[in-house]
Amino acid sequence: MRSTQENPDVGNPRLESLTTWDSDWAGLRVVVAGIGVSGFAAADTLIELGARVVVVDGKDTEENRYKRQTLEIVGAAHVTLGDGAMDALPDVEGQRPDLVVTSPGLRPSLGILAQAAREGIQIWGEVELAWRLRRREGRKTAEWVCVTGTNGKTTTVGMTESILQAAGLKAIAVGNVGTPILDALRDPVEYEVFAVELSSYQLHWSSSLEPLASVVLNIAEDHIDWHGSYENYQADKARIYENTKVACVYNASAPLTEKMVEDADVQEGCRAVSFTTDTPYLSQLGVVDGLLVDRAFVEERRSSAAELASVQDTGELPTRHTVENALAAAALARAAGVEAVAVRDGLRSYEPGAHRIQPVATTHGVLWVNDSKATNPHAADASLASFSPVIWIAGGLSKGVAYDELVEKHADRLKGVVLIGTDTESLLRALDRHAPDVPVLRAAEGISAPVEDGRAVMAQAVRLGHELSEPGDTVLMAPAAASMDQFTTYAERGNAFIESVTELVESIQDHDPDEGDRSS
Repeated sequence: MRSTQENPDVGNPRLESLTTWDSDWAGLRVVVAGIGVSGFAAADTLIELGARVVVVDGKDTEENRYKRQTLEIVGAAHVTLGDGAMDALPDVEGQRPDLVVTSPGLRPSLGILAQAAREGIQIWGEVELAWRLRRREGRKTAEWVCVTGTNGKTTTVGMTESILQAAGLKAIAVGNVGTPILDALRDPVEYEVFAVELSSYQLHWSSSLEPLASVVLNIAEDHIDWHGSYENYQADKARIYENTKVACVYNASAPLTEKMVEDADVQEGCRAVSFTTDTPYLSQLGVVDGLLVDRAFVEERRSSAAELASVQDTGELPTRHTVENALAAAALARAAGVEAVAVRDGLRSYEPGAHRIQPVATTHGVLWVNDSKATNPHAADASLASFSPVIWIAGGLSKGVAYDELVEKHADRLKGVVLIGTDTESLLRALDRHAPDVPVLRAAEGISAPVEDGRAVMAQAVRLGHELSEPGDTVLMAPAAASMDQFTTYAERGNAFIESVTELVESIQDHDPDEGDRSS
């Protein structure tokens, strides 16, 4: 790690001076690209600050028209919706904008953003905007502990929030987890700590952040279509460590995350702290005899460790992945000064979100697990490593990633594979190469509905999984792919699986009441 106290900005002098809520935002000409959750929050906030705001979004939906009406009532200069709205950069009241604030999912190659870059107009994400607004006269300024990674972000942020709250701190999970940071900043509650989930998209458009502590949980190929290359994706993830003040936390089993820490420009006194599911060395958090322990944030760390929690405190089905998430959350909270006992209490009170290695039911001795959140091979790897033997329900939009490594690693634990999704050829080829003896069934071939009918395909996949399974097996729905080919979100896909399993269990119970045993 290299120490620095500087945070270089690029852009005109006025933008460089906008570093607090109370700065002179009045009259600033801003184009907000995207009217989703974060875009709406950005536009609404900027209007409140007195900026002149134009909002554009390519979707002319009923929801967006309602948002347009709301923004125009509160003072937006103009809101444009529909095809072509984001093809070019508009003027703001007859003049070129000073700034573009973009929603995180919009690609840099999009016409409006590409034109802004060509014209030298600065582009911020809503996270960058929120960072510059975090300080406000007469209010507490919350510290930020920031989390990114290919997988496990939402769980880790939720665990971190729970631990911080168990310590008596006013803390909230924000960012990519769902609550826009700008909304939290405007909340009457004066938060002391934000647990901030940051996607690679959000980090791409951020340059000024100074986290109290930061972590890259893991790194694997994902979103290559957006970033253009795996190297670009890695570089954007690594931005989270820049300017960190207390602790750069990394995964000892993922050497690339350690390299990111080594290359980061951090503030004087910032430490490198790693986590491992093995016995920890100095400046590590790890596991000893089923206990999570800390050898990083204790005075006598050369000769002792602090007991934090039990592995069983990390969830109903503890896996290596969930233990790693818990250790990362503990490291962030400990960097914020939290006592050891709060880690245990926070993990015990944390309620994991649905669709993340979620046990759904047991029937005729078979465990049914929903991991619809496994939208890429790295996430599916964590699920597959946790169970054996497995009937694997998988498939969907691959986002340009490969499956050979995943299938080769877990071929011995696969008892059968049921394919869902409309984009399964890459996965099928990997199965042919590395698991040729494992039976592979296509759920869509057994129904009359079109392959795009996700609920019908999922119901058939569950029926096929039941036919393949025997007592002691796990039927695991971990698609290793995105959901948008057959469902609107991974949550809808997970709910379809849960509903189909519920119907199966009820059907079994109708025939033999002693056979089915539903669990949550």
